[in-house]
Amino acid sequence: MKPVRIIVLAVAALAAIMLAFLVRGMLGQKPTSQAVAAVPIAKPKPVAHVLVAKRDLKIGERLGPDDLDWQDWPIEAVNPAFTTDGSVATPAPPPAPTPAKTEEKPASNSKTKIGKLAGATGADAVAKVTHTVAMLGDTGPKGQFVGAVVREPFLKGEPMVARKVVRAGDSGYLAVVLPAGMRAMAVPVKVETAAGGFILPGDRVDVILSKQIQPENGRNNLIVTSTVLKNIKVLAIDQVSKADKDETTVVGATATMEVSATDAEVLALAKSSGDLSLTLRSYADVNEASGHTGKLPRLDQMARQSRGVRVFRNGEASEVPVRP
Repeated sequence: MKPVRIIVLAVAALAAIMLAFLVRGMLGQKPTSQAVAAVPIAKPKPVAHVLVAKRDLKIGERLGPDDLDWQDWPIEAVNPAFTTDGSVATPAPPPAPTPAKTEEKPASNSKTKIGKLAGATGADAVAKVTHTVAMLGDTGPKGQFVGAVVREPFLKGEPMVARKVVRAGDSGYLAVVLPAGMRAMAVPVKVETAAGGFILPGDRVDVILSKQIQPENGRNNLIVTSTVLKNIKVLAIDQVSKADKDETTVVGATATMEVSATDAEVLALAKSSGDLSLTLRSYADVNEASGHTGKLPRLDQMARQSRGVRVFRNGEASEVPVRP
């Protein structure tokens, strides 16, 4: 046998031996596909949809639909005070302690079954119903904040909580609605002194004082009238601070108005001086300056300095007062 053929056969035998050892080593290990399959795949954590402020909100601002938004929030970080859409179960506030009750026997099997069913699925049912209502626009959980006034400031992205806003009719509502430096003051009104009841909360009015004064000549008393406050905002009629959208009239015994500290003194003096009437202003005049007109202190002086003219009719004399 030639030496070249011997060398080729030796190399082939060595390669076969090496291949056998390689295959044996591979068969002793687990397949890569099985190793990958054995690694568990982490599931995404569930999140809740939390109602948050869409922008920075200041004290006294009235909330609108565009000021609120839904944001994903980790379930474990959801506070019971947050407002959610109810799509997933969230931590509930601890129930209030209730007095112990004696065990009562169920009235019937049907009631017992209903009670067990409600206890088992009540939370899920409420969550589903709440989620369904939330998807109906702004009439769900989001709707309870629309129209409310901010009591404490919110930062952009901060969850909305009920204790930081105040709604119409809640205690403290009027104090939040009032701008800084302004006062709320009520005056008595009647249908005939309040534009027939057509003055609604949010309208602008002028306040007119009617006063009876005796002039210096001591004869006939005078009835003087003057506008003491103009372009004043009406906050409420009685306890109605927000009229229904379809309501055209509100009849009450008092009208609460927004005035400055100085105007409050003028209004108090006017209340004690005579009868007050409110005249409704046009929406086209709301940009006019508001406040007292400075005419109240001049009423007494104007009336007392008035002179009378003696008029003879059919031989009889009568005194007719004439303003200067």
